[in-house]
Amino acid sequence: MKTTSYLSLIFVLPLMACSTPDSEFGVYKQSDGAIGVHAPKGAKETEVQQAALAECKKLGKQNAVIAESRKTVNDRFPMTYIYLCR
Repeated sequence: MKTTSYLSLIFVLPLMACSTPDSEFGVYKQSDGAIGVHAPKGAKETEVQQAALAECKKLGKQNAVIAESRKTVNDRFPMTYIYLCR
């Protein structure tokens, strides 16, 4: 049983090390109901969508559909994504 626990750690830890922490994303709700996500350097679009989807689920919605993406002049958050919750 201990061997199984160690094997699962061997597979899970590298996956956690490769992803961007949730706290690195700046997620906010806009006045029009859209969700904005400021993405840090190196963030993958799938990670950004997961952050938006988590916020949409808090609002009782099931999907996050991208509406817009744009570059910013901010060095910490070079990209901003706008999602619509459905």
